[in-house]
Amino acid sequence: MLYFDHCASTPPREEVIQTLAEVMRIHYANPSSIHQAGADAGQLIERSRGLIAKLFNTKPEEWVFTSGGTESNNLAIRGVAKQFASRGKHLITTSIEHASVYETFQQLEHEGYTVTYLPVDERGIVSVEALKAALTEETILVSIMHVNNETGAIQPIAEIGQLLKSHPKTLFHVDAVQSIGKLPIDLVGWGIDLLSGSAHKVRGPKGVGIAYIRSGLVIAPLLTGGEQERALRAGTSNTPAIVASAKAFRMAMEAAENHNKQWSQLRNQLIDRLVPITELVMNSGKDDSSSAPHIVHFSYPGMKPEVIVHALEKLGFIVSTKSACSSKDDKPSRVIMAMTGDARRAASGIRISFGDEHTASDVDQLADAIQRTIAELKPMERRI
Repeated sequence: MLYFDHCASTPPREEVIQTLAEVMRIHYANPSSIHQAGADAGQLIERSRGLIAKLFNTKPEEWVFTSGGTESNNLAIRGVAKQFASRGKHLITTSIEHASVYETFQQLEHEGYTVTYLPVDERGIVSVEALKAALTEETILVSIMHVNNETGAIQPIAEIGQLLKSHPKTLFHVDAVQSIGKLPIDLVGWGIDLLSGSAHKVRGPKGVGIAYIRSGLVIAPLLTGGEQERALRAGTSNTPAIVASAKAFRMAMEAAENHNKQWSQLRNQLIDRLVPITELVMNSGKDDSSSAPHIVHFSYPGMKPEVIVHALEKLGFIVSTKSACSSKDDKPSRVIMAMTGDARRAASGIRISFGDEHTASDVDQLADAIQRTIAELKPMERRI
């Protein structure tokens, strides 16, 4: 079975599994305890925090460990909204954010905040000029993802950060769950105030996220009841998973440049094979600085995507429809609708996402399987 669903989750590295097991076996004490066993566990967490900080050229105290990307996004968005409500209640995001961002903003609307959802063009890219026009004196937060989790569209984060430097009362949050370990990120240079990441997207364990909160920035906590994680995230810290996650982030980011080249070649190879299939419409770009190298997304208008997913699975290939968090609902993709306005295209998307284990031969096999599947499904198109 060939697994092409790395955007949903990744197979943990053997070294990460070994680290997780070793720390779980030896350092089981509560890291908040005052005895030596607790202090030893706590020291491991702080070393992990220091490693994350070094990877991003930041300070250790600027990082908080959470339960995953969803919590990191919620902490950043709700933390800013609650802390700075007296300054203003206007928030800006885009129409293509991950559900953990998009639905958080929808909830905040019900709580009395005003939210502007910026549109995107046919590539899925937001306009910096549109953002500039949307900013007001009441805007306290702009939250825009780096890489879209469905199509791989890359947002102009550096340009947005530059724009917001002239709006010092507006904070900038970036959901980088799909870009850490894939693309370069310059937190300080890009003017990012808050950033979210997730370990299981970089071959680490599930259940650990990272949240960057710029030094000097105070936000409201999401979980209360303890002093852990700067009193922003109460609860006993998961020492084994945090240490293993730090290793996974390090290994992913150190190898990112080489993997980026590898994925770009595989992406272009697959797109070259899929473009001639007339039934398909490509939603991801090729050789394009606005498309992430590890994602290929296409639609088969008129065909239910789950039919294609299960047909490919029978042939030994695992792919997905949209975000794993939304893949079980049958609504058209909000992302593709925002890009194209085409409901048939939005209701028939397939996402393929690469890992560092994939080869050109794997991609050729996948392309052959897709071609075969489409040919077999074609007669059923009007009946499904």
